[in-house]
Amino acid sequence: MVKVAVLCGALLALSACTSKSATDTSTDNESKQLQTLRIAAAANLSDVLPEVIDGYQIANQLSKDNIEVTYASSGKLYAQIIAGAPYDMFLSANQEFPAKLADKIPKDSTTHQPFTYTQGQLALYSVNKPLDGFSPKALSDMLLSDSSSKIAIASPELAPYGASAQSYLQAQKLYDPLVQQKRIIQAENIGQAFQYAYTGSVDYGFVAQSQIIAINAKPEQFITLAPESYPAILQDGIIISDKPATIDFTNYLRSAEGQRYFSQAGYLTVQ
Repeated sequence: MVKVAVLCGALLALSACTSKSATDTSTDNESKQLQTLRIAAAANLSDVLPEVIDGYQIANQLSKDNIEVTYASSGKLYAQIIAGAPYDMFLSANQEFPAKLADKIPKDSTTHQPFTYTQGQLALYSVNKPLDGFSPKALSDMLLSDSSSKIAIASPELAPYGASAQSYLQAQKLYDPLVQQKRIIQAENIGQAFQYAYTGSVDYGFVAQSQIIAINAKPEQFITLAPESYPAILQDGIIISDKPATIDFTNYLRSAEGQRYFSQAGYLTVQ
């Protein structure tokens, strides 16, 4: 009888633990479902972030409406956050804006520190002019000599990809001549710069490699610029709220699975 009682007790304990574990998992998922995660994301992420979010939602069995994303230039999003916009996370296209934002968040929270989630690549894109086979010098000569052409870059003040494009042109001693010739068209963000080039409104556009990958551009339509030819486009994010879902999504973003989406989309992965 004693053995039977002990066995029954063990079975009851095991059943209780199993039930508790299942309840905890269910509660965690319900908690994530109830928390709408609001993300402010740089415009260059509009092609890859939806896929990352889909992967995250599938992995966690979440509904499709628990994450809301606003895409704009990093500078514009930073200004919105400073003005009180209710975002839970900011995914910038550079490191500067999250670092500035960290200075305005109380120092007693270790979660409110910037983290690098990917590295972008810069490309030159055109639907009007063939670009295949150009060496860096030939490319520079072509941009300078094609005096009737217009070149779109994102605003260097607002968009990190625009700042890198400006640095690239300055290193090639092209920026000042192109500005004097009034051939540079500044877009508000990298998405707009891409649209100018994609529609043929300009002859060339300095765009994100991820945008090129997203449309399966033909090889003759773009050149991926050497990463060492412009400042590294390290993209940082920062957690703004203390929602558990925010930290959970950040971990997924930086995981091997999350990084796989970025790599497939034309970014350089980070550790």
